[in-house]
Amino acid sequence: MTCSVDDALKGFSPEFPLAVALSGGADSVALLLACAEKWPGQVVALHVNHGLQSAALEFEAHCHTVCRQLNVPLLVHKVDAGKQPGQSPEDAARQARYKAFSSVALVEYAQYAIKSIAVAQHADDQIETLLLALSRGSGLAGLSAMPAYWRRDGLHYHRPFLQVAGADIRRWLVERGMPFVEDPTNSDEKFTRNRIRARIMPALRSAFPNFLDAFARSASHAAQAQQVLDDMALQDCQRVGRADDGLLVIKLLQPLSRARQANALRFWLKSRFQTIPSTAQLDELLDQIKVCTTRGHRIHIKVGAGHIQRVGAILTWYNP
Repeated sequence: MTCSVDDALKGFSPEFPLAVALSGGADSVALLLACAEKWPGQVVALHVNHGLQSAALEFEAHCHTVCRQLNVPLLVHKVDAGKQPGQSPEDAARQARYKAFSSVALVEYAQYAIKSIAVAQHADDQIETLLLALSRGSGLAGLSAMPAYWRRDGLHYHRPFLQVAGADIRRWLVERGMPFVEDPTNSDEKFTRNRIRARIMPALRSAFPNFLDAFARSASHAAQAQQVLDDMALQDCQRVGRADDGLLVIKLLQPLSRARQANALRFWLKSRFQTIPSTAQLDELLDQIKVCTTRGHRIHIKVGAGHIQRVGAILTWYNP
């Protein structure tokens, strides 16, 4: 069920010191304000200047103004968020942002000893993420949308607003009289997420008034099911992997059903090599594993940014 900003903060228990990712937009300003009021002296703000638009310096200046008003330290990091071939601008910016968070929290401003980082995605963002996953034919991992908590590079990340509607956040912020900036790219419908926000979300709200809660429950069910699959995949990988290096032994993998092989391979590639196979790549790999019965059978398939190959009795992945 969606809840209010105040109720969301009641259930939020981060480790301190806490950093709030601050873009200058309504959602992040509301999160910083709520956290700074609840935990005075234990909160800092992190702003990442992506340098992707002319308004970037204005966003940074506004963040300085907000933080002076709230008496909160502001840590700023400038990044090059240019995208790589085959990468979307949104994904490039996201990857650069999280690298910056880790750098600022753990290296550049280590004196703050930041333990947790809060980001301001809310219930509408969660449903947009779910719809994006559906549009791409994603499996359970994609349909799980965004987790409320995760760990990355030794930091605890939180999304305390995932059960708060975006309109409620803005209403709360306006009532508090705190200014925020509007990102002009949010209305640019060349980006898929913006088209979903502008065209699909209003239609869903009109046809299904409670869709935020209903869709969020589906994402939660998917996340639970994915956890079960991950638990099984971990057990299977331990069973068919070599004890010394965790690389998979082909003849031990082959007796598993095709579905369990696929599940184990996805988990292995993601957890060990941080790569995700496409459906076509995984199907080709499964076909090759099935017929790999002779010493001379060669397996060499592009997967993600690298290749998976057979080396003797085992499977490995490498990025040339």
